[in-house]
Amino acid sequence: MKEKINFKKFPDKNGRFGKYGGRFVAETLMPLLLDVEKQYAKAKSSKDFKKQLNYYFKNYTGRPSPLYYAERISKKIGNVKIYFKRDELNHTGAHKINNCIGQVLLALKMGKKRIVAETGAGQHGLATATVCALFNLKCVVYMGSLDIKRQAPNVFKMKLLGAEIVPVNSGTSTLKDAMNEALRDWVSNVKDTFYVIGTVAGPHPYPMMVRDFQSVIGTEAKKQILEYEKKLPNYLIACIGGGSNALGLFYPFLNDQKVKIIGVEAGGEGLKTKRHAASLSQGKPGFLHGNYTYLLQNSDGQIIDAHSISAGLDYPGIGPEHSWLKDIGRIKYESATDNEAIEAFKICSKLEGIIPALEPSHALAYILKNKNKFKKNDIIIMNMCGRGDKDLFSISKKLNIKA
Repeated sequence: MKEKINFKKFPDKNGRFGKYGGRFVAETLMPLLLDVEKQYAKAKSSKDFKKQLNYYFKNYTGRPSPLYYAERISKKIGNVKIYFKRDELNHTGAHKINNCIGQVLLALKMGKKRIVAETGAGQHGLATATVCALFNLKCVVYMGSLDIKRQAPNVFKMKLLGAEIVPVNSGTSTLKDAMNEALRDWVSNVKDTFYVIGTVAGPHPYPMMVRDFQSVIGTEAKKQILEYEKKLPNYLIACIGGGSNALGLFYPFLNDQKVKIIGVEAGGEGLKTKRHAASLSQGKPGFLHGNYTYLLQNSDGQIIDAHSISAGLDYPGIGPEHSWLKDIGRIKYESATDNEAIEAFKICSKLEGIIPALEPSHALAYILKNKNKFKKNDIIIMNMCGRGDKDLFSISKKLNIKA
């Protein structure tokens, strides 16, 4: 990256990160988005809103999450120090609740009584259902029928919390299709409904708003690593689906040019196959879910089905800020395959006593397979963005482990 950029000034007033982002939606959605943008701008400058948000972060979510030195994995790799930012210890088991609390508090300020959401791995749906139960709001979660089968524990939890789960059978019956249906619902129920998007994608202001709520991860991590090591890390590493956990960690460090940042996409069965979810490595810019960003698409612009063993990374697009950060070279985007993620899952469980979700297992897989790229005494912060409870049924079949 040649020119120095103040990353705090993005997106611009039109919701653009360079040429990416924006708001490409039906006319019926535009007034809703403009209202969300207006109300969010007010909330950001409101001391009462910030106080309320921080109260629930601390007393309900359990923040700050620990920054943990993974000593045994560090020794396995070599003379490096790997720290896990342990957002899997949040209430509901992932980073998703940070954003859900923020958006639902905003929905309450706007007088909305009904919440819709999309979910893939179920973590966003679970977090949304949890916060809706807390505030006595009706919750409708759209989820692909394939994901309902492979994420049964989270589906059960959402129902227990009072959420209505709507199976989506169109397309590949996964995250992309669930998001399509949630958007249709929002347009049809404009008066009382707020759409809680779970990642840094969608039309403006959602990519900015989700990033802002999730940046508590990186803000905490920066303070913690300076306390522990008296210096900033050499590397930040996180998995990338839509990109919210990654931007949550990365954003507060973007202006620290000496910190190298790596996002790890889902390589599925390999980038040379058609079964992966690596939109930044293998895709090209296009339009999806109201924004312009990198997508997996064919020569006619039709979206190509994504694949990952991880339901949370199984998305054919990426948040627009990631697309921009790739183009300008601030972040390097790599990938890890299904098999590499499973191996990392096993290693983390056995060496650290932490059973990770399959999503952050991709980030750890990148570290393990590239251990020779790191220098002696390098400090790495990896976002452990979710715990593996939700994946135990699907992974037990892969590993042939019986209860």
